[in-house]
Amino acid sequence: MPDTAGRDSANHGDFRLSITQALGDQLADALDDLTPAPLTESNLSKLEDRPGVYQLYRNGEFVYVGKADKSLPTRIQKHLRKVSGRQGISLSEMTFTCLYVAEDFSALAPEKLLIKNYKERGEIPWNNNGFGNNDPGKRRDETVVKENHFDALFPIDLGRVIPRIKPGMTTIAKLLAHVSKEAPYTFRYEKKKMGSAYKGKIQIPETDLTVDQLFGLIARSLSEAWQIAVLPGRAILYPDNGRTYPSAWRYYRGGQVLDVEPEIGEAGEIPDEPDVADDAD
Repeated sequence: MPDTAGRDSANHGDFRLSITQALGDQLADALDDLTPAPLTESNLSKLEDRPGVYQLYRNGEFVYVGKADKSLPTRIQKHLRKVSGRQGISLSEMTFTCLYVAEDFSALAPEKLLIKNYKERGEIPWNNNGFGNNDPGKRRDETVVKENHFDALFPIDLGRVIPRIKPGMTTIAKLLAHVSKEAPYTFRYEKKKMGSAYKGKIQIPETDLTVDQLFGLIARSLSEAWQIAVLPGRAILYPDNGRTYPSAWRYYRGGQVLDVEPEIGEAGEIPDEPDVADDAD
């Protein structure tokens, strides 16, 4: 007696084509074919203002993959600026590669395809350590930073010189705006309650002042109600003198500069902040 088992399904079956997997593999292959270049202003100036994907390397190790919806040089420049303002890391260690992609290709989230591809290989450690996150805002100032967070590994450098400051008299308001613009990390300060607090005058004694020196000048020029708190990845100025922040490692209170031991949490998963348009964040 002939075996008819399974004969009803012998003439049909399922075929599944993973287009996204194929795209991710092709993108990864195309990027792997490129030679990393030093992460410098000069090299970024050679790039076209076009959307694309990019990769960052530190001392030859592949550490981060990202995308730019509008302009690759604008996006990568933000990472250059971020790294330049940190302790324990140097721009001389950093290189990058990038690929231009069609504008409509961004709808396929190419960086997510690459992230999935590379995470399966155990690469891109900076894609899950907070490196790409923007300033999370005041609501996160009291968060305990984890030891594997980019900010804990590479805290902000207060020894950075702030350019284009002229010696002489200026207002607190103008100096705050200038430092906030020129510092290579977030310096966030109270703006809604400025009132007369920022109208006071500050004497700038010389050029080439560091962030540390400028924070000292600012704190001494404000009333005792104010303080500058230095967190691992940013500095903040609010009228909350006496308030402590778990991960803060320095306070400027009037004429005092207080170094404290920050609270750092155990290593763990670090969620990405909600996306902001990448060429405007």
